[in-house]
Amino acid sequence: MSVFEAYAKYYDLLYREKDYAGEAAYVHNLIQRDFPGARSLLELGSGTGRHAVMLAERAYEVSGVDRSPEMVALAQARALELGCARVGFSQGDIRSVRLGRTFDVVVSLFHVMSYQTTHEDLAAATATAAAHLGPGGGFIFDCWYGPAVLMQRPEVRVKRLEDDHIALTRVAEPTLLLSENIVDVNYTMFVRDKKTQELSSFDEIHSMRYLFLPEVRRLLNDAGLDLLRTEEWLTGRLPDVGSWSTVFVARRRDEPTRNG
Repeated sequence: MSVFEAYAKYYDLLYREKDYAGEAAYVHNLIQRDFPGARSLLELGSGTGRHAVMLAERAYEVSGVDRSPEMVALAQARALELGCARVGFSQGDIRSVRLGRTFDVVVSLFHVMSYQTTHEDLAAATATAAAHLGPGGGFIFDCWYGPAVLMQRPEVRVKRLEDDHIALTRVAEPTLLLSENIVDVNYTMFVRDKKTQELSSFDEIHSMRYLFLPEVRRLLNDAGLDLLRTEEWLTGRLPDVGSWSTVFVARRRDEPTRNG
C-alpha cells in the first residue's frame, strides 16, 4: 500500500482542527511581502486542496499537483462543492512533473518537502519548483527543521477523533534514523463504524526528512534559486531549537546578461 492510499480517506478528519485559514493568510502575507505582483500559484503536494482553495479565494489562480490520486479526487470534489473556479488539480510526482507553463510563485506546504527523503529526491523536487517559475518568481516551502527535531526528539502520540459516521484512533510511533536525517513515522489507524460497530485497522509508514539551513541553501543554489529568508512557520521568528516547522522563501535567480 502506498503512502496516503488508505490514509487519504481520513485525512480531513485527522486535521479538521488545523488552522488552514490562518495558514493561507500567512502564506498570502509571505507572497505579498516578497512577490507583491504575484497572481498565479502552483502548489506542489496539494493534498485535499484546502490551502489551494483558500488561496484561490484570495484572487490567485492556483494549480495543485499531488502524487496521490485519492487526494486529487478529494481536492477536485472540494473545489466543485465550493464553486471555486480559480483552482484546478492534477495528479503528478513533484520530483518529475512538468506542466508546460510557469507561475509567479510555487508553494509546497505542510512538510511536503520533508517527504523527499533522499538528496536526489530533494534536488528533483526543488528543480521542479524552479522549472515552473518565471523571472523573479518565488518558491515558498516549509519542512521539519533539523535542530528542533534533534533537540526535541519525536515521541509516540495518540490522536482520537470522531464524526457522525466513524470513531478514529491514530497511533504514531516514530523511529529516528540519525544517520539518514530521517524519522520513520509508523501510523496505526483503528476505525470503528458507528452504525455497524465494525472495527478495522491499517498501517502506513511516513518517512520524513528533517533539513538544515546549509543543505537547503545548497539545494536552492543548485536549482538557480536564491534564499531570501528563513523563519519559524506562522510566527515569523528566527528559527531555533524550538522551531519544528520552518519556512524558506527563495527567488529565481535572473540569468546573467551576456555582452557579445
